[in-house]
Amino acid sequence: MVLAFDIGNTHMFLGGFSGRKILFTELISTNRTATDLEYATLIRAALACHELSENVIDGAIISSVVPTVTATIKTTIERFFKITPIIVGPGVKSGLKIRIDNPAQLGSDLVVCAVAGIKEYPVPQISIYMGTATTISLIDKNKTFLGTSISAGMGVSSEALSDRTSQLPSIAMETPKKVVGSNTVDSMKSGLVFYHASAIDGMIERIEEEYGETCTIVATGRYAPRILPHCKHKIIHDPDLILKGLMEIYLKNKDDQ
Repeated sequence: MVLAFDIGNTHMFLGGFSGRKILFTELISTNRTATDLEYATLIRAALACHELSENVIDGAIISSVVPTVTATIKTTIERFFKITPIIVGPGVKSGLKIRIDNPAQLGSDLVVCAVAGIKEYPVPQISIYMGTATTISLIDKNKTFLGTSISAGMGVSSEALSDRTSQLPSIAMETPKKVVGSNTVDSMKSGLVFYHASAIDGMIERIEEEYGETCTIVATGRYAPRILPHCKHKIIHDPDLILKGLMEIYLKNKDDQ
């Protein structure tokens, strides 16, 4: 079994796979101050929940946008599981063609999503990741990554509203009954859910207009299930896209370990 980690600013996606078979997935809070022992305890708890033994782990791969946590997870894997992980970044084979100003600046999460998207779905393709940030990337018909749009995600928007305003409360991320709310809570829910859905639809239209072709649209990330049902475009929801991408990159690089 191979352990896969996608480390985001707020949450860490943990999965396990064997070959191309997904064995389990879990979501863990990203804690910049957690120690390697604390992360090892969480990993072992996740394995126990799925009745999997750490003795069958023979590989690991990490993609991350939080360098300090990358180092901690690397230490965790090496110390407690006796494995040297593959870390997605420069020097690691992904098979992805990248045409942006500075390819070294491309986030590993975007690389991983694009690798999986190209393998699983037709191109040209718009790849949407909905986490702490919402990223909307374009992959052309030649399977080349052309660039992305980055905006604040649903969670960040919700926190900003309650933290930076005096009279707006923290709210649950639920769909309101109407677009035009008749009370503060429903009005905020509308702004979070319907605004983000409309923004996704609008960006899809602008990207397709700029590119000049209709694209396959694929979305993942923890907020995708809340937003996608309210989008007007046909969008494929693939909750395992990140894990599939890590799987492919691991298989391309395992012989180099």
